[in-house]
Amino acid sequence: METTKQNTSIHIIGAGISGLITAIVLEKHGFSPVIIEASNNVGGRVKTDIIDGYQLDRGFQVLLTAYPAAKKYLDYNSLDLQKLTPGAVVFNKKGKSTIGDPTRKLNLLLPTIFSSVGSIADKLKIFTLNNSLKQKPIDAIFNEKTQSTLSFLREKGFSNNIIASFFKPFFSGIFLEDKLATPSIMFEFIYKMFGNGYAAIPKDGMQAIPDQLRGKLKNTQFIFNSKVTSITDNTITLADSTNLKSDIIVVATEASKLLNLNTPKTQWKSCDTLYFKVKKKTIQQPIIVLIADETSLINNIFFHTSIKTNTDSNEELLSVTIVKQHELSEEALIKKVTIELKELCGIEDISFLKRYEISKALPKLSEVSYDMPNDKIKVSDHIFLSGDTLVNGSLNAAMISGEQTALKIVDMLNNSN
Repeated sequence: METTKQNTSIHIIGAGISGLITAIVLEKHGFSPVIIEASNNVGGRVKTDIIDGYQLDRGFQVLLTAYPAAKKYLDYNSLDLQKLTPGAVVFNKKGKSTIGDPTRKLNLLLPTIFSSVGSIADKLKIFTLNNSLKQKPIDAIFNEKTQSTLSFLREKGFSNNIIASFFKPFFSGIFLEDKLATPSIMFEFIYKMFGNGYAAIPKDGMQAIPDQLRGKLKNTQFIFNSKVTSITDNTITLADSTNLKSDIIVVATEASKLLNLNTPKTQWKSCDTLYFKVKKKTIQQPIIVLIADETSLINNIFFHTSIKTNTDSNEELLSVTIVKQHELSEEALIKKVTIELKELCGIEDISFLKRYEISKALPKLSEVSYDMPNDKIKVSDHIFLSGDTLVNGSLNAAMISGEQTALKIVDMLNNSN
């Protein structure tokens, strides 16, 4: 059997999170896969750049520490996770308010009670929702009926005030859509993850996550800067016309460009993330700041220098996330954001650092699942699929899909001998 494993060629296309997990699980079962990656590094949509001494994630992203797959595959201590305060500062036309989870951070109790964000009844409903989701099994969430997040919140009796001033800006930043049209089961799952753990960022930035996964691989070969242009049952063709023969091919990237599948092409949600250098932090604690003003372009901001990083910088670092679609030039966008930061948040003395225009930030999915659907894993005896686009568009989903695809391959190969 060992000889068979050594002689079985397995190629994984894509060095994102799902591709890396696929390789980890295959290695665990004795295989030595090859990962082909179009870029020069691992991570896929999870990457960090160092620009002018500042640590910039490609889009404001966090790790939810309660993710079951993340707890299984990541060493949190080595990542040196920097936890964010469990709550949000909200700027609206009434001024600034803070709302959070006082059961995990007691000093949030009074600010939350006296916050203008929502009524006392709304805050009691949030407390009730938190408690119920903490007790609710993940399987039970994903077996519920499908409805929009907005209709779910209305069904639970939340007021228009709390929906507009908290739920919409907070989850728009997560789901990258400002209508709360995302399936409610996804809302419940993510809300449960926030309640059962923390939002955190590794001290080295989000790139530390795929870097750690890569470090676990001992028998996997990487081929970087190599774009795959087509796949047949046993052949991978690269952009330089090289043909690679393979017994098993795992497509851990967008498959529609490489395969003739009878499935709709993946639709994507986009966003803009702008980074600015700031003379002075206006928010001292590491907490997400929401802009609850429907006329504003900004959705949320975060002071990255409110947490520890492994870079030295002279000024504060601020990220601004924009979810709304716009047709502004970069110059006009920076100007509008600068005005909104001053008028809505009192943030001045800033200088533009970097813009990330992310056209493929999250897959747009009308149906979501927790596990990788069995009928989506296997295309043929030689071609398999993996990726969060097939599950629910989260870091947890990317890991689960990689694991389940690898186990499907292992099972098939073991049963064929």
